[in-house]
Amino acid sequence: MFSLYIHWPFCESKCPYCDFNSHVLRTISEEIWIDAIIAELTRTHRIMQPHTLHSIFFGGGTPSLMTPSAVEKVITAATTLWQTVPNLEISMEANPGSVEAERFIGYQQAGVNRLSLGIQALNDEDLKTLGRKHSVAEALKALDIAQNTFKRVSFDLIYARPHQTLEAWEKELSFALSFGTEHLSLYQLTIEPGTAFAPLHQRGELIIPAENEAYHLFKLTDALTSEKGLPAYEISNHARAGAECQHNLTYWNYGDYVGIGPGAHGRIHQISDDSRIATQQIKAPELWAHAVTKNGSGDQSVIPLTIEEQFQEQIMMGLRLTAGIDQTILVRSFTEKEEMRLLTLQTEGLLMPLTQAQKQLQLTPKGLLLLNAVLRYIFD
Repeated sequence: MFSLYIHWPFCESKCPYCDFNSHVLRTISEEIWIDAIIAELTRTHRIMQPHTLHSIFFGGGTPSLMTPSAVEKVITAATTLWQTVPNLEISMEANPGSVEAERFIGYQQAGVNRLSLGIQALNDEDLKTLGRKHSVAEALKALDIAQNTFKRVSFDLIYARPHQTLEAWEKELSFALSFGTEHLSLYQLTIEPGTAFAPLHQRGELIIPAENEAYHLFKLTDALTSEKGLPAYEISNHARAGAECQHNLTYWNYGDYVGIGPGAHGRIHQISDDSRIATQQIKAPELWAHAVTKNGSGDQSVIPLTIEEQFQEQIMMGLRLTAGIDQTILVRSFTEKEEMRLLTLQTEGLLMPLTQAQKQLQLTPKGLLLLNAVLRYIFD
């Protein structure tokens, strides 16, 4: 699998929980930015092995602040450079504000066929707490427009919010599931360093559900979505059969992907020697655009990955999937020490039993919830 990620770093405002590389929108020349993105696509195509493109994902930031004509230019450039699968998935993240919603038809005509709406909450008070600018009414209007415009629609919700009860989340999630979308991304709120929420949480002014409460919210989420035909296929992502996000599956199945835009990451095989490299683009938007224009590259770092680094990344990404990861595709075998630790994880009920016939390395629901601890244990 091979995917392309386009990072549009600008937002109308910075949400207090967000630690993504996003910046409040100032006056910019969209033409300069699109030219820089296309220049980076062309340069990257020259240095990587031939691939068939499976998906394009416009993320951010808020890519729905781009004009439809700009989106079309990027799609045209990418699909000219690379061969594509017949049903190329082209996703865009969008905010439910009225300005973005009015552009949905334009994005669809430009080639976008999957929209992901950042609704985040179906409660006006909590939307305000999360720093979102839209209301529930605006979100539902945008969702209705999206479902009448695009063949595929997903939306995001954040749970384990301050003071959120099990009963309140059950009611809200049931409401979310009533709209019939094929995909939901349901994330537990985490307090990330460097966000506006971090000092509030440290001072005790922002209280989120305790670990045991969060576990029950997670279990309820899994049960309700499964009951409605959208079981989890990854820790935080739920879909009807066949409606999984192909772009994200590239990451979790450790395929090659190109990241274009400020701070974007990539993993690609070079055409020169077949080595797999990790790329990261310059994080500051203005510096990235300047580097592309003046120096011919927006890369901040290009690092060859050792087999050991690739192995650990494969495990870290593959274990996020509820189906787990096929051991036969790993770049190396487990060491004796690692195998002993896998047996311990089975004993603790965190890893599904492994047999000679069972080659899938698969975490239990409890193990998925404790993924970070599981990974530390395997590789410590």
